[in-house]
Amino acid sequence: MKAILLAAGKGTRISRMIEAIPKCTLPIDGVPLIRRTVNLLAEYGIESVVCVGYQKEKVYEVLEGVDCSFVFNPFYTVTNSIASMWFARDHLEGDILIMNADVYISRSILELILKSREKVVMAIDKTRIAEGDYFFKITDNGSITKYGKGLPIEDRSCEYVGVSKMQSEFVKVFQDRLIRMIDNSEYDKWWEDVLYSLTDEYDINTIDVEKNFWSEIDYFDDYERILKHIERKDT
Repeated sequence: MKAILLAAGKGTRISRMIEAIPKCTLPIDGVPLIRRTVNLLAEYGIESVVCVGYQKEKVYEVLEGVDCSFVFNPFYTVTNSIASMWFARDHLEGDILIMNADVYISRSILELILKSREKVVMAIDKTRIAEGDYFFKITDNGSITKYGKGLPIEDRSCEYVGVSKMQSEFVKVFQDRLIRMIDNSEYDKWWEDVLYSLTDEYDINTIDVEKNFWSEIDYFDDYERILKHIERKDT
């Protein structure tokens, strides 16, 4: 299995609170977040492909000596993550894990995702509905029916965690749709929009993280929440 980690964006919502560094390089218990993630994936035999753009040298630096590959999106300032995924399209073969590089997940969450037998699955948190960044409405069977940042609260079933997994038979479907969207100049989309565009044709399934801790670093408060979680674990 390969993991594609999206790390090209600037992170404008947190950039004013940190120095000119990618947020995925922020230290977690002394280890840069993305290095921690790549090392964790490697423990499960998963090879990481890191999509870089903003301050790419900083990402190279924190991953020095780590066995991973890099893909550069030179248009990161004028595109969204779908373009980074397009630059990584040649790595879309076999089973694939896709993860936003600014997401902290526990080993337990990773194992839940890896154990899933669905052709495609997106990690969710059913405990986060009132507050969060991106929400889904799902069926009783866990398939996504509605999605969005501004999804009305009455339609929210869960928050999206920022990690997905696809089996090889679905990866070709994803790759074909990705290329079609880029051909249609949809450069402003997130990579997840490729999956959302398929919800009318396929079941895009979900898996709950079952109250295990996770956090995507959008704001400095998110980063502090991770640090507090680590501190509690050490005490």
